[in-house]
Amino acid sequence: MKTSLRIAAVLSMMAPLAWASAPLPTVTVYKSPSCGCCGKWIEHMKVSGFPVVTHDTESLTAHKVRLGVPVAMGSCHTAEVGGYLVEGHVPAADVKRLLAEKPRARGLVSPGMPASAPGMDATSKIPYEILLVGNDGRAASYAHH
Repeated sequence: MKTSLRIAAVLSMMAPLAWASAPLPTVTVYKSPSCGCCGKWIEHMKVSGFPVVTHDTESLTAHKVRLGVPVAMGSCHTAEVGGYLVEGHVPAADVKRLLAEKPRARGLVSPGMPASAPGMDATSKIPYEILLVGNDGRAASYAHH
């Protein structure tokens, strides 16, 4: 009896480790072939452990509409991961949090092109905000950087 309790205790401690080592889902990115900052954001995602598939396209709008990116919240690239949209220069840590929390939402947006966001070249820290877009299209603050 004591042995089975010890085994159960060890297994319960290992469960979080098994989850933490699970591979991250693939990020599918739609971007303009000429955009340099998109490539830098893709590298940020890869360094953070995400496999990435990139599609260069001249018709980003079709992907933004399909995924439900609010018109006023667009950026230079659009991605999808784990059933969520990721618009613009969203930090990988925020995407990982989204995937762990699994909110009922469309996904995350980083409107415009914040100079301090991953993939941009700001040398000084300029605050910016990441928004969670709900299924109804409304956005709420998700993270401040």
